[in-house]
Amino acid sequence: MITIDQLAEGFALNFRLMKMQCEGLSHADSLVQTPYNINCMNWVLGHIAVSRDRVLRLVGEEHLLTEAEFDRYKTESNPIVGDGEDVIKLDRLLEVLSPDQERINAGFSRLTDEQLAELIQVGERQVPLGVRLHGFYFHDTYHTGQTDLLRQIASTDDKIV
Repeated sequence: MITIDQLAEGFALNFRLMKMQCEGLSHADSLVQTPYNINCMNWVLGHIAVSRDRVLRLVGEEHLLTEAEFDRYKTESNPIVGDGEDVIKLDRLLEVLSPDQERINAGFSRLTDEQLAELIQVGERQVPLGVRLHGFYFHDTYHTGQTDLLRQIASTDDKIV
């Protein structure tokens, strides 16, 4: 079983990769659409922030997204097809994700093995908190991997991170 320290390091690695993939990109670059049925970099980063917001709530930490921001990027929200009032600027997304990582580390550091084993409600089933956190880590990693392709679609045509 993965340890809480390994989960924290995994989330931290994902954040470092996200930052590297966004290096040199403008907000407009983050809105570039793919020719495929996937979302742009902006939506993917916002969606990761929403997921991390859920992690923070599970570990008793403060989150930074407003309800409107949360709703804009949650699962099954409308794709972002251009800039708008409800679209978070790339700089703000990275500003939210950075302290999220610090809060994730803080929240994880307080968890005991007993708390990780406690059952929590997820939809219609109950799962141990540790299993739920691992699921969020998998989700985080999945979308972090998408940022590699989305960087290239934004016309960087540079070395793959």
